[in-house]
Amino acid sequence: MVRILIIDDDVDFCELMAERLVPEGFELDAAHQGNKGVEMALAGSYDVILLDVMLPEINGFDVLRLIREQSATPVLMLTARGDDIDKIVGLEMGADDYLPKPFNPRELIARIRAILRRVHPLPHPGTKTLSERLAAADIVIDQRRRTASCNGVPLELTPGEFGLLEVLVKRADEVVSRDELSTIVLGRNLNPFDRSIDVHISNLRKKLGPDQQGNDRIRAVRAVGYVLPVSSAGREK
Repeated sequence: MVRILIIDDDVDFCELMAERLVPEGFELDAAHQGNKGVEMALAGSYDVILLDVMLPEINGFDVLRLIREQSATPVLMLTARGDDIDKIVGLEMGADDYLPKPFNPRELIARIRAILRRVHPLPHPGTKTLSERLAAADIVIDQRRRTASCNGVPLELTPGEFGLLEVLVKRADEVVSRDELSTIVLGRNLNPFDRSIDVHISNLRKKLGPDQQGNDRIRAVRAVGYVLPVSSAGREK
């Protein structure tokens, strides 16, 4: 059973979400205050957290910051429609995705399932049971354990950041379009005003730090996408 925590002060909205999500096989708990939401998020083993930006006492950004200090549980922010600042700030603080209110419950379910696929990817036919490691220069990824390191230092990545790094390491020295990254990592098509991939890449750059020449490890290719340039890239088994 997939456990979801929704942190939203609108009781009727939470009850509506329960009516839509429970029949889909999800177990839903709700918190109507930010502080209570933080307490539940850190005490419970939730698979996804739905977090509203507008909360009493402490807002959703503060809740996200407190959760991220101790937990990498995927967080889907619920924002006001058209408020791009909320979306960007949430992503910069470590949210995995966002969904503007009001939304179609079917889209919410699709977003949740896309997040779950990133966190718990299904093995491909013939996949070995042993851990598979990917390496590009000094970046190493353990696909089975969903961990990564750079220059021997473990990286604290959100599921979205890990998914992006995984794609770029697999396809090192190859330019991957923003549209393709969004489809693979976020599970949705990218609209012209969606900056989610760019914000996740910015966060990744900060965590990876510069290369030995002082350049960004992930380079932007104008009007196309991103590339992880390396002199040699390989796969370890």
